[in-house]
Amino acid sequence: MAKYKVVVLSPVPEALIKMWATPIAQKYGIPIEDIEVVTLFEPNYEEVARQVADADVVVGDYTFRIKIDADLCQKMSKVKLIQQPSTGYDHIDVVACAKRGIPVANIGGANSISVAEHTIMLALMLLKRAVYAHQKLVNGQWTQGELMNTIGELYGKTWGILGMGRIGKEVAIRVLAFGAKVIYYDVVRREDAEKLGVEYRPFNRLLAESDVLSIHVPLTEKTRGMIGERELRMMKPTAVLINVSRGEITDEEALAKAVREGWIAGVGVDVFSVEPPPPDHPLLQVAREGFNVIVTPHIAGATNEARMRIINVTLDNVLRVLAGLKPENVVNMP
Repeated sequence: MAKYKVVVLSPVPEALIKMWATPIAQKYGIPIEDIEVVTLFEPNYEEVARQVADADVVVGDYTFRIKIDADLCQKMSKVKLIQQPSTGYDHIDVVACAKRGIPVANIGGANSISVAEHTIMLALMLLKRAVYAHQKLVNGQWTQGELMNTIGELYGKTWGILGMGRIGKEVAIRVLAFGAKVIYYDVVRREDAEKLGVEYRPFNRLLAESDVLSIHVPLTEKTRGMIGERELRMMKPTAVLINVSRGEITDEEALAKAVREGWIAGVGVDVFSVEPPPPDHPLLQVAREGFNVIVTPHIAGATNEARMRIINVTLDNVLRVLAGLKPENVVNMP
């Protein structure tokens, strides 16, 4: 009989998890045979509750379909860690977990580089009107004259960062190399960011000064709907907005309206409030109409390199806890 039980809510085969975990288990002196891995593919609530009742560690669902609410948390009699294999964890009731004494951890900065690169890619594509130029050219239309007066550089622009966490900092480092000015707003003044030459701005000033605004805050009740019509109307008509965090942080109807009516010049999003978005989603509609909108299917943090870092960070934390050590990257407890 196995000594430890790990329940995995992400759709990853058990054999693959054990293969990845074997060298890490050896590092912590735990025989892989002592670990039972149970992956739940498309389970119902009763099955999840039954399996987590005697689990030592629960690995969360990176697709966010299987939620860990207060009721499910009450079923966890032995769980020492809930390890979420992503940066976001808004499908987990972290307060209820804390009350039960269960730490919830995310992956820390494992995908920060990939998300930062994706953010800058979206901004450059919007500034250069790359998607529009590509589509026109493959359809036989030469738009050189048309676009010469509308495309721009990142050099000399002001890039605003909303949320100066790990990803925001990686964005700042890369944007500074382009010769842009970087400003940020965060609920906490970040000394590490300001040492890079990144300047703090109050929220409203960040909106008003930014030529590019990128969003990197987590989804909370305070950030839900943080960017709506009021905020979009405060931005420059030449500005572009990038959201690689969570769709619910923005009012998506207002975003689409902002581009269509020219309050801002472009939008790039990798996240939606409903994923996948329905075909009549307002941002998909304005993209189809030819406005300066780029949409990607929540892949900013999904590079091959980031995925392996995520796997290693996730499994290392699981094995640390099974070995009796404190977990890292805990988001809900001191």
